[in-house]
Amino acid sequence: MELLVSAINLEEAKEARLGGADILDVKNPKEGSLGANFPWVIKQISDYANGEIVVSTTIGDVPYKPGTVSLAALGSAVSGSDYIKVGLHGTQNYNQALEVMSAVVRTIKEYDENIIVVACGYADAYKIGSVLPEEIPHVAKDSQSDIAMLDTYIKDGHRLTDYMNNDELKVFVQTAHDYGLKVALAGSVNKNDVKMLNDIGCDIMGVRGCVCSGGDRNTGTINHNLVKELKDNI
Repeated sequence: MELLVSAINLEEAKEARLGGADILDVKNPKEGSLGANFPWVIKQISDYANGEIVVSTTIGDVPYKPGTVSLAALGSAVSGSDYIKVGLHGTQNYNQALEVMSAVVRTIKEYDENIIVVACGYADAYKIGSVLPEEIPHVAKDSQSDIAMLDTYIKDGHRLTDYMNNDELKVFVQTAHDYGLKVALAGSVNKNDVKMLNDIGCDIMGVRGCVCSGGDRNTGTINHNLVKELKDNI
């Protein structure tokens, strides 16, 4: 299982890498769960990574606007992303989510077929009217995305496991794997979740808050010692 650590700037990316992160994720928590950062920040981190470590970026908790989302995805790719994560916030059902992800996949693969596209849903989707989490593996497969992911949208202390139990998460992972997709899971997960995530076959564990000083994704900053502790647990 790989460790993805979400950084907001170059300094945090350096801390994440020093701690042993496998994937440097670039996001902006001020703009939401999968808030998009600025192109120049992505480029700074991509230049720093220099092809030696994978760089992932979030392009936002996106609306049901396939054209707008496709342009954002292309901007992320041009800025140096290896993975592009799309938070399917404004898509209310499978069809809308499929339309957005198909547009993103076409855009990205025509630009560079080696860039990985991630379709991300929310475990708490029922609270925000988004496409249901169990639909995400089907959306990812049918749009020819590479990874099916789950996070939580509302960051109020509730965690991935507050919304989905082990059996539901296991079905999510197995469905995606049956389709030949990798799975990433996030949503306030921490070192206590490592065994469960590993047992159900999760491929990528995504974190921020638990490796930030004070444990706060918004006010804390990434600490390499906390990253190393989590990586050692994995």
